[in-house]
Amino acid sequence: MSGFAEGTDATADAVAARAGDAFEATVPDATLLGAPKTAEVAASGTVWLVGAGPGDAGLLTLRGLRALEAADVIVADRLGARSVLDGLAAEGVHLRGEVIDVGKLPGHHAVPQDAINALLVREALAGRTVVRLKGGDPYVFGRGGEELFACQEAGLDVRVVPGVTSAVSVPALAGIPLTHRGVATSFIVATAHDQIAALSGGRDHTVVLLMGVGTLAHSAVTLARGDRGADCPVAIVEDGFGPRQRVTVGTLATIAAQAAERGVRSPAVVVVGDVVRLSPHAPAALASLDLTFDPLAVPRKAPSL
Repeated sequence: MSGFAEGTDATADAVAARAGDAFEATVPDATLLGAPKTAEVAASGTVWLVGAGPGDAGLLTLRGLRALEAADVIVADRLGARSVLDGLAAEGVHLRGEVIDVGKLPGHHAVPQDAINALLVREALAGRTVVRLKGGDPYVFGRGGEELFACQEAGLDVRVVPGVTSAVSVPALAGIPLTHRGVATSFIVATAHDQIAALSGGRDHTVVLLMGVGTLAHSAVTLARGDRGADCPVAIVEDGFGPRQRVTVGTLATIAAQAAERGVRSPAVVVVGDVVRLSPHAPAALASLDLTFDPLAVPRKAPSL
């Protein structure tokens, strides 16, 4: 894949150098990140914000693939995006675009978001077709909106390609539907960094937590204090679609200790609610869910453990 090796070894300094005068290490040029474009500046390039999905090349959309094939530059995330590029290469798909790695590690952003915004603008203003390849969906905790606004304010043509979010696809790997007739009719997706104490509903209102491993114990205690209760089922799906894929099932009362004992690591998706009982990974004590009643005929009662 052209430019792949260079992209793999790209450092924050290399990315900053590539953007040149567009930004300094931490302070982007205001004309590229929000100030009105002057009349003599011609925006001839295009920026595509492409959702790479959860990391399986087979879940990349056809429109996303076409954008990658046309790209001169591919600015790639670490999660989801890089494994999709690897998967495409393994399938013999040749991408001519240079790959620039701006991936983030938990707690460490090698390339600041403002610098990424400026890089997209710089490359597109130079007349190149730029694909910003983002894990999952660009608009689901992906800061895609910030990148969109930065490019639009520079007068660039920006196009968004939705992606398959890990919030839905990773639970599906563990056999967990986020909604199911008679079990759950709604779900909410949040990061564990949010104020989850404000999340309403009982165990029939599924909660999906992203980026939740580091604060799992706090999240479990907080949710257990509400209507869900300490015996509400919980599943952790680690490294969905990756080589370390693994499922841990417990309750809000037990899940933190289970995760510590098993050495659960990021990336992982946490699912809280009665739908966890439907997973084939659920132990018999949790999987005793009666699905024979008609939820439209009688009030729903939480099944006993």
